[in-house]
Amino acid sequence: MEVKIGVQYAPRELVLESTQTPAEVEQAVADALAGKTGALLSLEDEKGRKVIVPVDKIGYVEIAESGARPIGFSAG
Repeated sequence: MEVKIGVQYAPRELVLESTQTPAEVEQAVADALAGKTGALLSLEDEKGRKVIVPVDKIGYVEIAESGARPIGFSAG
């Protein structure tokens, strides 16, 4: 699953591939915004690396299923 996080004052969004379900990521974001996890949003990518973002700098969080990306040209 792909997660994109828009961070205030950052020119690019953070993008990570996660093994968490969309519901788990949504719950982690909701908990962070509600102050249940302190002032940080912490997510783990598919390689076990953690991404930690201060809640007050989050612009948006986009959660999307990873799909197969077409390679090459298509005649369609």
